[in-house]
Amino acid sequence: MNLKKAGGLLRALTFRVARAAIRVVPGGRIGAFGDEPGKIGAILVVNLDRQPRRLRRTMRELLRFRTHDGRPLTSLAGRMRAIDARNGRDVAATADVDPLYRLGDQMFVQPDAALADCFGPDERVTMTRQEVAVGRSHVEAWKGIAEGSSEHVLIVEDDIWLMPGAAAAIDAGWKAAWRRCNPGGPNLLYLSYSDAGGTATRMDVCEALFRPERGLWFLSGYILSRQGARLLLRAMPVNGPVDMWMNYRFAELGALALSAPAIGQRPDGASDNSYSVLPYLARAGIVDADAVEVPRRGATDGMLAWTARGERDGLAMALSILGLRVRTFAGEEPPIDAHELRTLLETWDALVDPPLSRSAWDRIRRSRRVKVLFEPEAPVEAGWRALGGRPSDPNVLTGSRWDGTSWRPLCDFLGVDEPAESFPHGPLRAWRTFHDERGAKGPGGGRAGSGGAIDDSPWVVPLSGDWPAAPCGIRSLQPVESPLVTAPMTSATAIVAAEAGSFPGNLAAFTRERVVHGPDGAELILSASDDGGRPYRSGAFASARSFTHGRFQAEIRAARGPGLVTGFFLHRHGPRQEIDIELTGDDPSRMLTNVYFNPGDEGAGLSYGYRGAPCRIELGFDAAEDFHLYTIDWRPGCISWSVDDVLVHQRRSWEPTPVPHLPMRLHGNLWAPRSNELAGRIDKCALPSSAGFRNLAIWI
Repeated sequence: MNLKKAGGLLRALTFRVARAAIRVVPGGRIGAFGDEPGKIGAILVVNLDRQPRRLRRTMRELLRFRTHDGRPLTSLAGRMRAIDARNGRDVAATADVDPLYRLGDQMFVQPDAALADCFGPDERVTMTRQEVAVGRSHVEAWKGIAEGSSEHVLIVEDDIWLMPGAAAAIDAGWKAAWRRCNPGGPNLLYLSYSDAGGTATRMDVCEALFRPERGLWFLSGYILSRQGARLLLRAMPVNGPVDMWMNYRFAELGALALSAPAIGQRPDGASDNSYSVLPYLARAGIVDADAVEVPRRGATDGMLAWTARGERDGLAMALSILGLRVRTFAGEEPPIDAHELRTLLETWDALVDPPLSRSAWDRIRRSRRVKVLFEPEAPVEAGWRALGGRPSDPNVLTGSRWDGTSWRPLCDFLGVDEPAESFPHGPLRAWRTFHDERGAKGPGGGRAGSGGAIDDSPWVVPLSGDWPAAPCGIRSLQPVESPLVTAPMTSATAIVAAEAGSFPGNLAAFTRERVVHGPDGAELILSASDDGGRPYRSGAFASARSFTHGRFQAEIRAARGPGLVTGFFLHRHGPRQEIDIELTGDDPSRMLTNVYFNPGDEGAGLSYGYRGAPCRIELGFDAAEDFHLYTIDWRPGCISWSVDDVLVHQRRSWEPTPVPHLPMRLHGNLWAPRSNELAGRIDKCALPSSAGFRNLAIWI
């Protein structure tokens, strides 16, 4: 059981029970609110159309409090429609928000030495769709205030609650703000915020409030004047996440903040927000990421879908993003009868372009729980109609009611939530990314053993007893072409460079000085550290560019010792995909191969699963004794691993994951897992330890 998750659920339940009990208890009078001059004359609640429950909950919270003349705060409150990240039109390109920003902007709000060590301030970051939507929602609120009749307006998001003592704190802060800002009152007053890791710069501090120079996150509750709204609108576009951008406006607006927040964000409401800076924080070792729950699936007995047979597998990718296990068909397969169809739907949630026999067509026509979908101009639809198929049936979606590229009709049809991701273009159909190649002939699993538990995400097929496959025969994989990239690793180069940072689950922080070049290649050195943060320091390197398919090899001498892992792998973020070679120091006679797959086009924020699909390969030698040649050959629909030019393992699509299809960078590292399951418990007495890399080469 995940105790951290269970503890979070318990806290959320306790909070919810407490709020329900206090609902009937008056919260008191807040003299700062009212219609008169010098008061906060309106409250805007930013709320999504699909979240009416949140709006009702927030209104109940406001109902507990009164204005200076005894009216409920709800008499001043109105709803402001939030921009929905799931609506592509809402988050389309706009002059109001510029989605590109610098990582230096993040470090301005919350300085962090580890982040600065890993990335330059000019590293470009692209906002997530959720961040764009939040930014646009606040901009729309500012527009309303700038043209409205109220001189001061409280803007709150729909997941807030007023904390104990809120009435007194708001009144005291409001009076102090007027004393500082007369005439006209404050332009911007934070009632809710998060101090950026305790680094916020506080000036002119008094008992009730302070003047921030930088360092405040979140815009859950803030008072904005009409003049302040106009100043913000003149400063647009919002460049980066809106709460970060606001820090650059503090001086211009004369921003103020309560000494302590009076409005908090409820801990009992799940958020589907995604943050663009998180991958950078994880790579720098500042945060660790937990596995998240997979999307909720609709209640059906399976789905059959037919496409227009375009160049790309967009529909299969879309269904995969929705959390379905998808198998595609190329068209050369024999017809599927009714019995086989029933068996297939026990493994797969959706079959795309399946060739059906007449008996199978009859079965799905009689069923009302098997979903049937046709892309616009799908050639199979005409044959289905000729066999008596009716487009009006509730389990059928045809091109007459769906354009093939919009989430809403598809998600309504399946009974699932719309994702925040754009509807995907998908991989090239010729790559057969979702084609089931498990029955294909050829070398399979190699001299394999158990690799441990695998992910249970929708993009991993449950393992059968014959995976990995029988040992493959000796086969040379020596290429005939010259490599595109060669790096002896005897000195630093721009092609392959040392990296700083870390990643979730790693006890070691990577620093550039732990990659030492010499006549025998690069040494990655791991040792204990007592300078705070992670307890070990080690070395890592990565290619400067990404590659889509290719052959990647290096001579490697693994580090020896329990708790150590020498890695040589391809990896990407957004969505996470990975192809691994790992050599564990507690058992250097075996190699661990692994694959992580998450669906989506470039930039999709999907990172489900944390175990991958591991498999251990017997090497027949001690990998820590000397250098050996390790190779990953990544092609559309197939990954091959070889050692000393002998093929030892191979995966095709759905063995047991799809083959990654997006560009990845090549990495090498020496790291220390938090868990003892992978490589045992680290022995500090055996440190320092090192891994060697030399003669790296890449073919594409």
